[in-house]
Amino acid sequence: MADNHFTTHAGLFDLSGKHALVTGGTQGIGTMIARGLLQAGARVVISSRNADTCAQAQRRLSEFGDVEAFPADLSRHDECRRLAEHVGSEGLDILVNNAGAMWREPLETFPDEAWDTVLALNLKAPFWLVQALLPALRRAGTAEDPARIVNIGSIAGGVHVAAASNYSYAGSKAALHQLTRVLARELGPQHVTVNAVAPGPFPSQMMATTLEAVGDEIAAKAPLRRLGRDDDMAGIAVFLAGRAGAYLTGTVIPVDGGIATTATGT
Repeated sequence: MADNHFTTHAGLFDLSGKHALVTGGTQGIGTMIARGLLQAGARVVISSRNADTCAQAQRRLSEFGDVEAFPADLSRHDECRRLAEHVGSEGLDILVNNAGAMWREPLETFPDEAWDTVLALNLKAPFWLVQALLPALRRAGTAEDPARIVNIGSIAGGVHVAAASNYSYAGSKAALHQLTRVLARELGPQHVTVNAVAPGPFPSQMMATTLEAVGDEIAAKAPLRRLGRDDDMAGIAVFLAGRAGAYLTGTVIPVDGGIATTATGT
């Protein structure tokens, strides 16, 4: 049996010298993740469609470390390639596919556009970015320290059925979870891990309407009796990106206070 190699506690979560990309990193869960990676020592590129939003987020996050914002509309294949060319040229250790969209509308009137828009950003874009950035990730990964892909899914994607009419969102996130497993099997031998995080209710623009209406009720029914906090999302991202998560691949991790796995009626 090979000798065990013990890493110091701090080293388990140290991302010094790592390069990361967080899509949709200008707000909500993306900002939480970007902040966590920066505080762990990584250099982080964040992306979003709007240039002004990117600039504002870069200013906010710069107090935590070396951050760059790069505007790109990731619902378009050519824009995914443009972002990948920019990021991949400097090397990439960590890819966080977080950018996403949600469309709520009753079943009877749910339009084609609601499928096209949501699937393009939630499912196609992560795949396109993996395709384009795989050479950079392969160069970065080793058997001891693989490169990391972290897909941001949702407990609504096959873990828990939400009450809201979010058909294309739930379908896209369930597909992203399975895509995570498929990619993990293929890329593991190439020293790239692929995992997914399935968030529950976190304060974000996407969840704002729901939390305003029933946030207290959701928190009261959750086993941990609260909503998600910034550190909860930052922590799982740093774990998956660091030495602590190096032997984990093909997983879908609910970060939801136990709502999807143990609670009923939420």
